[in-house]
Amino acid sequence: MAVMETIATTSLLGRHPLRGRISVRDFSCKQKSSNYQFPVTEFIGRRIVLSHPLPRLKGDRLVNSSVKARAIELTKEVHAYREEERTQRNWNYGIDTGKDRKPKLWPPENRADRPSLHNPLFRQERMGCGWFAAIFEWEGVIIKDNPELEKQAWLALAEEEGKSPPPAFTLRRIEGMKNKQAISEILCWSRDPAEVKRMAARKEDMYQALQGGVYRFCAGSIEFVDVLMQYKIPMALVSTRPRETLESAIRKIGIEGCFSAIVAAEDVYRGKPDPEMFLYAAQLLKFISERCIVFGNSNQTVEAAHDARMKCVAVANKHRVYELGAADLVVRRLDELSVVDLKNLADMESAEFGSGEPKLEMETEEEEDSPSTSTAVDDSIF
Repeated sequence: MAVMETIATTSLLGRHPLRGRISVRDFSCKQKSSNYQFPVTEFIGRRIVLSHPLPRLKGDRLVNSSVKARAIELTKEVHAYREEERTQRNWNYGIDTGKDRKPKLWPPENRADRPSLHNPLFRQERMGCGWFAAIFEWEGVIIKDNPELEKQAWLALAEEEGKSPPPAFTLRRIEGMKNKQAISEILCWSRDPAEVKRMAARKEDMYQALQGGVYRFCAGSIEFVDVLMQYKIPMALVSTRPRETLESAIRKIGIEGCFSAIVAAEDVYRGKPDPEMFLYAAQLLKFISERCIVFGNSNQTVEAAHDARMKCVAVANKHRVYELGAADLVVRRLDELSVVDLKNLADMESAEFGSGEPKLEMETEEEEDSPSTSTAVDDSIF
């Protein structure tokens, strides 16, 4: 076998055809004689070009070195192409130019896990509070809400529309929902979009008339917001109220410069317990969901926040503390919290959320049963 390979190599390098006879022994141990001919080859760069195909032996296959060389070249080209694609997709995080490095890309990068912490600016941001965001509900967290006024507005609307008054458990179920969602899905008063829109607007007018435009802060809420502003923590405000009503109330109580983003009823299709509001707020703040903390006062808020893979702090001003046990943290008033508490909460990776990093799995390929292609060649030539 070694003599055979030596003669074949000499013939290829010398660029002369080699003719003769060899004795080939197949698997049945019968000795056969066969003519063979190695093709004329030409070396062009690193490629080997054949002048004509290699004849096959009867019942056997000879592995041609030129075919191997060509296969290696093709494999190298494929790997080079994939490496070039991978290089083009890599983003350069070495220098912070202040511009959006990933335009129109969601979700954004995780600001808490930047690998380039040797940069003093990145290290200062990581040690500071710029790597997590806070999302506040409007009613029940920032200002006091009155569930009785909400119930009276629904009962007045039912009487005006000639509908049967909704029971108490239904009114509790629609708390925190959008008016359109409650009318069409829970109360089932109408399926016509125009009619649903009219009744939702009418219910909102009734609530605002009962509320009288009087807003009172929840205990400790404005102090806590001032502390977050001092530490430059990005904040967003979400509510199922119309944007015009919400912005008017914010200007009236004088906190219009506190929130970087505002999500109102017109911005989302569904309200709680759907996480759409919180996901959209995180998108406006350009933060991943795992680095956002939601502040609410109901189990519907806790459910929506956890569905969005966010942490949730529940304020027990309407429910008892033990009723909000599903939240990550429960307080009676917001000023009980400190910035250190928020940093620890945002940095915590609970088993429910997981690490957030994809797991690498080994792919095993099943070997197909195929007949052996090895050829037995007799060492004795001529």
